[in-house]
Amino acid sequence: MRTANKSAGEKTKAVIRQTALELFRGHGFEVTTMRDIARAAKVATGAAYYYFPSKEAIVAAYYDQVQRLHVERVRGELKGKTGLRERLGVVMHSKLEILKDDRMFLGALFRYTGDPEHPLSVFGEGTEPQRSQSVAIFQEAITGTNVSEELRQLLPWALWLGHLAMILVLLYDQTEGQQRTHKLVDGMLDLLTQFVELTSSALLRPFVQAFQTKMLGMLREAGWTAGI
Repeated sequence: MRTANKSAGEKTKAVIRQTALELFRGHGFEVTTMRDIARAAKVATGAAYYYFPSKEAIVAAYYDQVQRLHVERVRGELKGKTGLRERLGVVMHSKLEILKDDRMFLGALFRYTGDPEHPLSVFGEGTEPQRSQSVAIFQEAITGTNVSEELRQLLPWALWLGHLAMILVLLYDQTEGQQRTHKLVDGMLDLLTQFVELTSSALLRPFVQAFQTKMLGMLREAGWTAGI
């Protein structure tokens, strides 16, 4: 009986989440209310609040869903790929493909980026779990490549910031399949891999190490790198 009840509860929660996302995509995040979501999902408003105490909680669940899907795709596509440029391309392009149909919805959420107290700010405390998961994907992608020890800690965070910039470009990209953004990603990764190759020289390593120490210190002060 408990299993059956748990299964029914999980299904109801999934229906509420999916219904909410459809409303956010079609009508906008700001104007959609929990009552609207409950009505469209054909559940009581109290039931909607039972599973999700707020619209922000639904978006947090969406973020988690995106991260899970991204990990699955990346790990599947990274098999057999050993080059840094190729592996980073998998991570970046697969994330854009996952998000491309939610550009209008994500655009509404990006306005909270500058509010550190908002639970949906990508730099805030509320999104720390998803931020760490995203950085970990980049860390996994560079594992086993020719990235020096000096860059191994810093590079995943730099890539995470870079991928945020690419997502912002994606929101405004009206080209077919958002190819303009994908081309921009390719250009950025070409420059990055050239930089990594350049800094692998013994002559530049001391400078890279000093730069890394400074940047990691700044990230720690910002509260982003508790795990390193």
